[in-house]
Amino acid sequence: MNKKEYAVSLINKKMNGETFLEYKEIAELTGYHPKYICKLKKEIINGTIQMVHGNKNRKPVNTISDKEKEYIIKLYKRSNVSIRQFCKFYNRRSYSCIYNVLRGAGLVGEGLNDSLETVEK
Repeated sequence: MNKKEYAVSLINKKMNGETFLEYKEIAELTGYHPKYICKLKKEIINGTIQMVHGNKNRKPVNTISDKEKEYIIKLYKRSNVSIRQFCKFYNRRSYSCIYNVLRGAGLVGEGLNDSLETVEK
């Protein structure tokens, strides 16, 4: 049970007359501000309380689409240049974004540097 669920259960007990805690004491027990406890009480009375945040399962707006990821991977496979040169050529996304897409596809990463180290030894 997280803090919010605990606070809601204490508020429900208070409203049903099962406990004699004051809202200020409930705030101290849960670590919330007394004004937030009053807000939770109003939400319980209105029936609009939500335990899960509204943005929890939402995809961020600035994420790269799967279509663009596939395009970057295909384009990089056809090219014969380094990642830096490819980023300058592509010029729509940052280096880190393109690098993470290519690393996720297995085209760059730690494994590729191992072959260079064995040649130098």
